[in-house]
Amino acid sequence: MMQFSQISNQISNWENWKRFLGQAVEYASELGVPKERISSLAHQAGEILATSVPPANPEQKALKELWQVADDQEKHIIAGLMTKLVSSR
Repeated sequence: MMQFSQISNQISNWENWKRFLGQAVEYASELGVPKERISSLAHQAGEILATSVPPANPEQKALKELWQVADDQEKHIIAGLMTKLVSSR
């Protein structure tokens, strides 16, 4: 299991962050988690990140700002797009 410091290092760089998320999505897919559920989990993670975790790079700052002005439907779209982005690697 990863320690917090390892996760922190992973998310401080945008490419590492996308790779980290992609691995999580791939793992969930391998376990048979449906895409809709993965997107829902991404939405929940987005809520936590936007409210509790300071952005580690400019890209995450932009995502956080978008998240803060988005309505719930738009947040689901953002989460789905992030899932799609990291899955297409």
